[in-house]
Amino acid sequence: MAEEKGRRLFEHELEEQLDTLLFASPSHRSIERLATLLAPLTRAHQELVLHWAGVGAQTNTEIGHIIAMLAPKTLERIDPDDHGAFEAWILSGLDSYDREGLRPAMERLRDLDGFIAIREGRLFASFGDVEPRLGRFVQGLSGRPLALKAGTYPWTDTETIFLPARIAHFTAAEDNRQLYKALAVQLWAQTRYGTFSVDLEAEVDRWPERDAALSWLAALEAVRLEAIVSRDLPGLGHALSTLRGAWPDEMKEALPELQAPAASIEVTLKWLAVFMERNAVPPAPTFIGRLDPAVASRVRAERITRDTETLRKALGALKGMAGRKPAKPSEFAALMQKETGEIEIQLDGEAVRLPPDARAAAQSLVQDLGDVPPEALTAAGDGLWNPTGKDLGLPEQTSARDADFRYDEWDYRRNAYRRNWCHVFLADVQPGDGHFVADVKQRYAPFIHQLKRRFEAVRGEDRILGRQPDGEEIDLDALVEAVNDRRSGAEPSPRLFCRRMRNERSLAAMFMVDMSGSTKGWINDAEREALVMLCEALEKLGDSYAIYGFSGWTRTRCDIYRIKGFADRYDETVRGRIDAIEAKDYTRMGVAIRHLTHLLARQPARHKLLVTLSDGRPDDFGDEYRGQYGIEDTRRALQEAREQGIRSYCITIDRYGADYLRHMYGPASFAVLDDVKKLPLKVADIYRKLTA
Repeated sequence: MAEEKGRRLFEHELEEQLDTLLFASPSHRSIERLATLLAPLTRAHQELVLHWAGVGAQTNTEIGHIIAMLAPKTLERIDPDDHGAFEAWILSGLDSYDREGLRPAMERLRDLDGFIAIREGRLFASFGDVEPRLGRFVQGLSGRPLALKAGTYPWTDTETIFLPARIAHFTAAEDNRQLYKALAVQLWAQTRYGTFSVDLEAEVDRWPERDAALSWLAALEAVRLEAIVSRDLPGLGHALSTLRGAWPDEMKEALPELQAPAASIEVTLKWLAVFMERNAVPPAPTFIGRLDPAVASRVRAERITRDTETLRKALGALKGMAGRKPAKPSEFAALMQKETGEIEIQLDGEAVRLPPDARAAAQSLVQDLGDVPPEALTAAGDGLWNPTGKDLGLPEQTSARDADFRYDEWDYRRNAYRRNWCHVFLADVQPGDGHFVADVKQRYAPFIHQLKRRFEAVRGEDRILGRQPDGEEIDLDALVEAVNDRRSGAEPSPRLFCRRMRNERSLAAMFMVDMSGSTKGWINDAEREALVMLCEALEKLGDSYAIYGFSGWTRTRCDIYRIKGFADRYDETVRGRIDAIEAKDYTRMGVAIRHLTHLLARQPARHKLLVTLSDGRPDDFGDEYRGQYGIEDTRRALQEAREQGIRSYCITIDRYGADYLRHMYGPASFAVLDDVKKLPLKVADIYRKLTA
């Protein structure tokens, strides 16, 4: 048995396990190749890779696939016994997926050089250091706006070049700064020399292994573009080739055609088909700018439309100022000046002067299309023109509201946090008319009166301090001891009195109210009734308290609703908010606990309590948060609260709540009510017992 456990898994055994883990991956057809790669590893490393491939596949099956594919090379580059380094490599990719999506995560995992360099503490160059000078350099190359921004990997959407936040491929910082420049030039060349002049998205979709196709496409285009740069800008071309070194051996047969003066994107696509049909592994991407065809195509199309309309508006203005009758499209023509490379617009054979924005639009169209298209030379209107977004028929620029807070979320499968995963948006419940609150106060008047008396009794309990030097009463125990001391010859203590001290409560309570869609109807009414009775009673007790609701729809919209803040008085506005509490969406509970813990931890009280009113287990749209994932994340959030000195308690009407609440809250920190009608009376009573 020991020998069986220690032997390597055979390829067919690896195929079976990989097939189970990665059956949903678009790259599933390469399972045999993965098994071949993993077969030479030791049994311990095989199991390590299979485990983390499974963890990655639970996030995204393509992540699991690339972990399995790159793991053998990674284990060669790092200490094979340092499992912490291997796990850190994988978690860096998973964190990137959480923040930015699949493509950046794949690139992060591929950038093994960068991972090792950072882990070894090599000298690196940062984007912030090179951005000012590099930005001016790129602007000079482009001749039109081309912004620089930090990203996870190098790519461009044709209007912005994204470069890594830092590069540590070389041991010298200056070499890494030169690599920034080389990548920027290559990405500029994609926008200038026709990389996006065909439908790359359709070309890539021909191949089941999309990621491999994109990698090959980027590598082959890098060869073609560098050759063009070397012809047009020899100095830059020499710098690129010197920094890069020799092209990988697997690409050598394609070099003559790709580097030919007449080579276009069609030549690149021809060789893409060759390598994909061979199922060849693409070369490492260290010196290669990546491609995102869908985004680049969309941005490019929007720019062409915008530039076309800008030019047409300018031509219409020229006609209006000249007092002409409406001109035919053929009256306008565009000519390229060979000496300067500038576009000259002619009207009836005579050169006309365009406004700066229109001249820039014409030059931009030439960069994208190779020429000014006929439709752009069709005048639009004949009036004076002042270009604005509205004039151009563009949608008004509206940016989505940024999240007010972002919180980590615990993924029990990774045994790690998903960083800045949940987006929290804050809002006040808009007050209602208050009729519901008034009705509850009238209907439950006897019970509210009883609760107030109980809370007053809790508040009014005094603490008797004995053995005081002065006070209102004699401490009989201290007096007896003093008499005995005197009789025995010892000096008696003068502390013979007792004093009553008001029991000062230093407590802040946060009530977290489930506003998910499942609370609609009686449950929502019961929650509001409970809050009314609780507030009425708490006003007598004097504790600091707040009430917030929570709901949401996926991790990108986690809503927190203020009903009563700690600084708010229980006035008509708060009563109106209680009146207006309504059922909304889902129950992503962990992030709500983290945010309300953040608010509660800032209170100066010595004792802090978080009470949750809910009708069920953690839940959200889609399958990921449901079940064990949501329960484990909520449990971790409660542990975080406990580490900050906050006690947590849950009151639920889910009759199956004991199945999971014991795991989340602990055996003595929850109550399951079998009838929603009991909720209003039980909440206040439970709170009194918790804080007595």
